[in-house]
Amino acid sequence: MQRPGINNSRRVVLLPLLTALSLVLGLLLGFFLFGRSTSYHDATARNAAKYREVLSWVQQAYVDSVNTDTLADYSITAMLSYLDPHSVYIPRKDVAISKAQLESGFDGIGIEFSIFHDTVYVINAIPGGPSERAGLRSGDRLLQANTTPLIGPMVSNELIFNTLRGPGGTPVALQVARRGQPHPLSFTVTRGRIPAYSVVAAYLTDPQTGYIKIDRFSETTFTEFQDNLSRLKALGMTRLLLDLRGNGGGYKDRATDLVDELLAGRKLIVSTDGRGQAYDEKTFSGRTGRFETQPVVVLVDGNSASASEIVAGALQDHDRALIVGRRTFGKGLVQAPIDLSDGSQLRLTISRYYTPSGRSIQKPYTAYGHDEENRLKNGELFMADSMKYDPHKLFHTDHGRNVYGGGGILPDVFVPIDTSYRTRYLYELSAKNVVAEYAFRYASENRERLGSRPFADYQEHFFVSEKMLTTLHHMAAASGLKPAPGDLARTNPFLKTQLKALIAAYLWERRNGSPAGLRNELYKILNADDPTYRKALTLFPQAGALLKP
Repeated sequence: MQRPGINNSRRVVLLPLLTALSLVLGLLLGFFLFGRSTSYHDATARNAAKYREVLSWVQQAYVDSVNTDTLADYSITAMLSYLDPHSVYIPRKDVAISKAQLESGFDGIGIEFSIFHDTVYVINAIPGGPSERAGLRSGDRLLQANTTPLIGPMVSNELIFNTLRGPGGTPVALQVARRGQPHPLSFTVTRGRIPAYSVVAAYLTDPQTGYIKIDRFSETTFTEFQDNLSRLKALGMTRLLLDLRGNGGGYKDRATDLVDELLAGRKLIVSTDGRGQAYDEKTFSGRTGRFETQPVVVLVDGNSASASEIVAGALQDHDRALIVGRRTFGKGLVQAPIDLSDGSQLRLTISRYYTPSGRSIQKPYTAYGHDEENRLKNGELFMADSMKYDPHKLFHTDHGRNVYGGGGILPDVFVPIDTSYRTRYLYELSAKNVVAEYAFRYASENRERLGSRPFADYQEHFFVSEKMLTTLHHMAAASGLKPAPGDLARTNPFLKTQLKALIAAYLWERRNGSPAGLRNELYKILNADDPTYRKALTLFPQAGALLKP
């Protein structure tokens, strides 16, 4: 019988237990990483035995039944959070999805999809992929995969990935609803290898300026970059705008390969310093690249992190490129993936990296979780003079320009962020996928009328009408969304650009003969209204001046 005044909820009872387990495991890893070499094995064995003993007592004697696998996962996660924000534990069930983000591809049925109102819509059946060969079309609604329903409130991206991905050569039985068909259609799709791309746009903005956007550094990033660089050079490109905004990083060696493609001679790209000498490394350029002497401008923002910062830092320190935008994220740590015996994975920070001038750009751990909010409050996102730097961490580029360590890469040319269109209503529209849903429906209903036109004609002459916006807001109201006074005046201009870009993407992507993976039509329209992009196009004279000693 529970005594009055005592809260014996499962959360309250388990919290001290979980904390104790975490502390024990924390001691274990502390000895493992930092113990003296003479007592290394003894300390590891002693603390491992202690942890097993605690876990065994919990399993045998604790008053409630508990899942010791869950306890172990929790304690490992808590222990790693004590070290730094980037050392993480990935449970076995999440490893495949985590790895797929940086791999060259995955086994699946080959569709791009989106979830609208608890329904999975096929946005695109990838040309030549398993779904297109089986007969699926853009606009089809997936009702069921094998015996798993794909409609209703339980539908999520995780459910779709777990259901549609699988070993190559295995079949998936799909039930599909199609516009104009009174009854569901049945398809059997045999899974195959689906390539994944990290270069998402590559086109000429004018006869001499090439634009390449990279959204992460994956297995194939450098090859994709080389292919698109060569293609744009053949079209006449003599200067490059490299967009790394929103690029959260990835493989370090793909980033250094990219720098080597732009940097002439033998020069330091990045150095790492770990515990002892096992993870100390210096990476130099040396290969003859395809674009070593022409002007380069690099776009960055607060979400450019890790491998992106290696690229920006190396090109800035060697005065090879002009860095434009806002201060980068500030991640100067390197993680190694360690596969564990049960199929889970540990990603452990093994070293710090330094730019060629000697900068560490790692921000304080205490800044994590509220860094973006602080940047907004202190005005850093709006005024260059508000960017914070530590005068004690002053370094110099090859030509003697001042650069600073201690919290990201500061741009050479600052461009303030535009928040004028941001409203709670806009965030709600995004959260409920209303804008994407309306654009997809409009594109589907007007495919013949619009899709028969050249994209350049659409880009110049198509405008989102007030009637279209009214229909969009009616859809939002049907989803329970209501703008506050003044929201529409602030948000509508932004929505017009978004709708035009998304409609173009649904109509023309993969149809214009562009290399696979590129979303040029989307970015051509988005960039036309992007202040940072527009500013960067005027800065190539400054970028060219950097090339002179």
